[in-house]
Amino acid sequence: MKQSIQLRLGQHLTMTPQLQHAIRLLQLSTLELQKEIQEALETNFMLEDGEEAERVAGSDSERGDTSTPPSDEYGALAAPPSVDSEIHADSTEIPDELPVDTSWTDVFDGYSPSLSSGSDDGADFDPFAHQSRPQTLLDHLAWQLNLCRLSERDTMIAQAVIDSIDTNGYLRASCEELLATIDDPAVSAEEVEAVVHRVQSFDPPGVGARDLSECLLIQLRQLPVETPGREVAMDICRRGCEQLPKMEASALARQLKETEEQVRVALALIRRLNPRPGGLVAETPAPYVVPDIFVRKRDGRWTVELNSDLTPKLRVNADYARLIRRADQSADGVALRSHLQEARWLIKSLASRNETVLRVGAKIVEMQQEFFEHGEEAMRPMVLRDIAEALNLHESTVSRVTTQKYMHTPRGTFELKYFFSSHVNTASGGECSSTAIRALIRKLIAGESARKPLSDSVIAAELASQGINVARRTVAKYREAMGVPPSNERKRLN
Repeated sequence: MKQSIQLRLGQHLTMTPQLQHAIRLLQLSTLELQKEIQEALETNFMLEDGEEAERVAGSDSERGDTSTPPSDEYGALAAPPSVDSEIHADSTEIPDELPVDTSWTDVFDGYSPSLSSGSDDGADFDPFAHQSRPQTLLDHLAWQLNLCRLSERDTMIAQAVIDSIDTNGYLRASCEELLATIDDPAVSAEEVEAVVHRVQSFDPPGVGARDLSECLLIQLRQLPVETPGREVAMDICRRGCEQLPKMEASALARQLKETEEQVRVALALIRRLNPRPGGLVAETPAPYVVPDIFVRKRDGRWTVELNSDLTPKLRVNADYARLIRRADQSADGVALRSHLQEARWLIKSLASRNETVLRVGAKIVEMQQEFFEHGEEAMRPMVLRDIAEALNLHESTVSRVTTQKYMHTPRGTFELKYFFSSHVNTASGGECSSTAIRALIRKLIAGESARKPLSDSVIAAELASQGINVARRTVAKYREAMGVPPSNERKRLN
């Protein structure tokens, strides 16, 4: 085959670095976006926090500083762009000689001015930022160990035992593993076992157990002897608790050779015990979700607003931007232009991101008004393509917007992806979303009899009577997705 040179004409899409950066900002979560902005503020001297600059200027005026502040031409905060404004494709072209006059692209002031924080100094105080480190289960056990009068060897063994206890309070190391951890030939297995029993007497009751049966037995032994059902409950726990949810009270009574009433009392006592004692002590900070969108009903209409407190009000530093007028082709001049271009691209990308998030959120609220009015059972089926076609966006853009973005509503805080679900055809020819079907299944299970819970087949028949045709396997799939056990495990023994 002879080599030759050929000329071909064609078209292909090229993603500029600025466009790639804008797409990456679009899919970032709230925490990731705040981190990205903070890094930009630290690395780009052209960017500054508008609120912080205003506070500094205000403090200077209070001290009597009469120096002339930056003029509006370079650093004044511009009004935020309207949420209905469009970002056109041709606006992505930046000229070689950047203007120094401040325009809307120099300032990222967010949206929803009514939601912004106050300007007083106390508004920025976070009382949770000054809390001490939360106490863990190991801290609680170590504190009790320090109160015990143990020998130096027993204290060393107890420390190894405590270090092997997980957050649920269970000892996850065997006696051989503890001996290998201690690495002292003078320590015997009997000593380790004795110290383990000593740790099991610590608070909370049941800590240091190696399995569920031992955990429940430790708690039962610490109850008064005259507690009703205590002996029978201990006998049940010694035989193992794995098959307990699947056994009838009468079958347990025959196996234990006790009366059925005594077995019911013992089972009621076991249900009051804690299978995860470590959760009583461990103070794990609750993971808070910061919503990106607020949905409120005002004057009979649903309104959608962005959370303006998520990102700082960025703007271009007027002092540095003024230097570009005197800049030439030197290294300093090139650096100034480069940083100014990056700053404006970041501000523009943030504005475009917030506009897209707001548009998608508003369209979701518009298409799911029945959910906001009546709840999950009124959720309509919706896919990403529905929002993409309504807003003239690509499905991948809608997917990025709805990932790790949250909406605060009167019915709770939901991820935007929560409002998208598949559909099932109804008997009347309509469609029902999978979210609504899950809500109906949850409602049926909540109203079932404890002695005779509904099976998946019965639930499917109940849904069919309401015009929703789903198979038993579909009901089982939805039930397992909600974490609901099957009917034989939901059956109460008393």
